[in-house]
Amino acid sequence: MTIAVERRVAIAGLGAVGRTLATALDEGIPGYRLTAVSVRRPERSEPFFATLRQRPAVVPVEELAESADIVIECAPTAIFAQLATPLIRDGKELIVLSGGALLEHWDLVDQAAETGAIIRVPSGALMALDAVQAAAQGEIHSVQMRTRKPLEGLQGAPFLAEAGIDLAQVQEPTRLFAGTARQAAKGFPANLNVAVALSLAGIGPDRTMLEVWADPTVTRNTHRIEVDSDSAKLTFTIENIPTENAKTGRITALSVIALLRKMVSPLQIGT
Repeated sequence: MTIAVERRVAIAGLGAVGRTLATALDEGIPGYRLTAVSVRRPERSEPFFATLRQRPAVVPVEELAESADIVIECAPTAIFAQLATPLIRDGKELIVLSGGALLEHWDLVDQAAETGAIIRVPSGALMALDAVQAAAQGEIHSVQMRTRKPLEGLQGAPFLAEAGIDLAQVQEPTRLFAGTARQAAKGFPANLNVAVALSLAGIGPDRTMLEVWADPTVTRNTHRIEVDSDSAKLTFTIENIPTENAKTGRITALSVIALLRKMVSPLQIGT
């Protein structure tokens, strides 16, 4: 397959996911070229840059829109608006991994409709997202998700501090939270972006119900999802192998790579 024009790609954040994506782009994904990255402390990324065949430009997050056609967001949620606003204003494309941050800045979706920008939320760790989207074309009655994570995969979640929960005291599977996907996204912004993707594909963040369990007996981030609709009853379970960052599964970066390939492929599988 011959790609006539290469699209410039920038990455915001070089954590486990960002580094995997940068390496894949550097090695070659047809139709794309890594042109820029944004990192809070560039000097810490020097050893990683040395592994790349072509070093990307390192620019402030608010200047990524000037350096690329597509920006992949792998950054802390606190800088989401700073990153996304210029991209949406300039009609660029944004691939969002922090689904909870997108919910907090939903006005950007309305702005994208005016400027021609495109916001893409990859499937990430969530299998069967296509089936949920299809069911949503009819009527979905309910969506229930139960997430079990090893203790290290929940460290640092704001909900724990607010509720006074000490994970060091958890000795058996313990339910920490029950509520909506929107509430979960606020309480666990780095842990439950899959719940946001599920809610956006289905019946929305205020009707998608979620439980979060801290489970010292599991080693993988595990999600069980049940969807009841007028077209199908869906039940599926995902067990994600974590990266060196226990909060993130390896499949997250692979999902973005699959999305990039799909965007330029003459054969596109899935909804």
